[in-house]
Formats: sequence, C-alpha cells, structure tokens
Amino acid sequence: MPDSRPRVTTVILNWNGIGDTRACLDSLRKAGYRNHRIIVVDNASEADEATQLEREYAGFTEVIRSERNLGFAGGANSGMRQALAQGTDYVLLLNNDVTIGPGCLDAMVIAAAGYKRLAALSPRAYFHDRPDVIYSTGGSVNLWTGVARQIGRDEKDRGQFERPAKRDYADGLCMLIPVVALEKVGLLDEEYFAYWEETDWCVRAHEKGLRCYYVPEAKVWHKAERSRQASDAFNYHYRRNSLMFVRKRGGSLRLATALAAQTFYYAPLYFVKHPRRIGRAVAELRAILWHASNRVRRRPLL
Repeated sequence: MPDSRPRVTTVILNWNGIGDTRACLDSLRKAGYRNHRIIVVDNASEADEATQLEREYAGFTEVIRSERNLGFAGGANSGMRQALAQGTDYVLLLNNDVTIGPGCLDAMVIAAAGYKRLAALSPRAYFHDRPDVIYSTGGSVNLWTGVARQIGRDEKDRGQFERPAKRDYADGLCMLIPVVALEKVGLLDEEYFAYWEETDWCVRAHEKGLRCYYVPEAKVWHKAERSRQASDAFNYHYRRNSLMFVRKRGGSLRLATALAAQTFYYAPLYFVKHPRRIGRAVAELRAILWHASNRVRRRPLL
C-alpha cells in the first residue's frame, strides 16, 4: 500500500568523507520515514568513494557523480535538481557529518504542514561529541555587521528551546525545504561555493514573504568538533562570503558598516581572545582584498 505521507528527498554531499557519509546514511535507515528517497552527490572525491557507496547502499541511495568539486552550493543544487526532476514534496539538505534521531523526519514534516508561507525548517542540532550541548537551533543574521549567529550555540540543553520559533535562517547542516519554496526562490547561489549560501537563500526567501522556523521535536547530532581548528581555506571563504552576502542582500551602505565592524571590532576582539590564531589574519585580509577587485551578482544565475 502506497505511503500517503508527503515525499521527502534527502540530498547529501560526500567529499572525501565516506566514513561520515556511512554513519549519516545508517541513521537515515533508522529514521522511520518510509516515503523517502536519498540522493548522495559525490563531489569528486579523490578515491572512488561513489562506487563504494553505490555498492554498499544499493537500493537505498542514488549516487550522483560530479567530475569536479562544485562546492556545497553547486553540489547541493545538483542533487536538488535531480530531486525536482523525479518529483518530491520536500527536500532535506543534510550534511554528511550529521546523524539524525529517530522520528526527526516525521517531526519536521508534521511541523511543515502547519506553516502556510514556509521557507525552511531547522531541527535541534547538538554537538556529536557533546550530545547534550546545543550546536544550533537555526540562526539570526545582521546585514549591518555581516554577522550570523547560531541561536543556542554551546548552551547545555536544559529545556530552554522547547518551543517552535521563527528564525532568520535555517542552518544548512539540516534544513527541510518545501518544493513550492524552491520553485519560488530558486536554488542556492553557487557564487558562494561554500559557507553562507543557505543564509543567502533564506534571506532571499524572506524577501518573497516566506519564513524559517525551528522545530524542537526534531533532533540531530553534528560532528562539528572536526572543524574547530579552521583551515586557511575556511577562514578565507567564510570571511569573503560574509561580505559577499552583505553586498548581494544589503547594498553599499551596509557593506561599509559591515567592513568597519569586522575590521575594527570583531577581528581585534577575536585575536585578543585567541592570540595564538593570529595566522588566520592573512586569510582574512585576502578575503577582504578579493572584494576590492571583484564584482558579485546581485541575483544567482540558476
């Protein structure tokens, strides 16, 4: 008998991370949501991880092979285009280093039905190595400073996030998007490559009258501890993209205030708190200088 629940297609990116991807897929097997399709986009992994995933998860997962690393935005878009072509009601963007709890998909789909102008939903995300400490419940963003904040980050869960709530953006580690929202807003902006693309998408959705919400009943665990020692590539792309976000969504006045805030307040404050990480200043400077010589698209080309 066909499942009458809405169809969900989960899109996962794999890039040299087959161990995490296996754990993610195994958690989805236990999720308990039957009307569900899974697409893994292999973002040109160095080893032939796509073949291993096809063999180990045959009949459970469809694998798309990319000939080059498309970044998070490009890889996710590849999977979402396939999901839209095959027909689905919701797309779940899920990081491969996330494991989801039983009933998570049910909770998110049930919650989604209660919102008329829904952009995306965020679950309650915990740190994998600190399973009772909040990683994110969605976030807030300030276009005047170019700063995004994950609400609840590093707080021990004492029941302070038990109610659904509106958010500026849904965290890209796990966000459920109705197809009707994708059709209205479009896909992710691939100019970002990685970081800030989901924030940009949610703000674009907000401009069209759609809203993001947090679902407390849905729980996931994120292996965020692996990125605590951020690389130069991360520092560069994160800072470049935070300013790109302001340029795309906020205009020249907000860009000026964001540059001032990040250069004269947030950066000095960070290095006062973390003096041994002064080396990241080079990557941060490269990110700022990129904007002196490059134009950005105000709207994504999809």
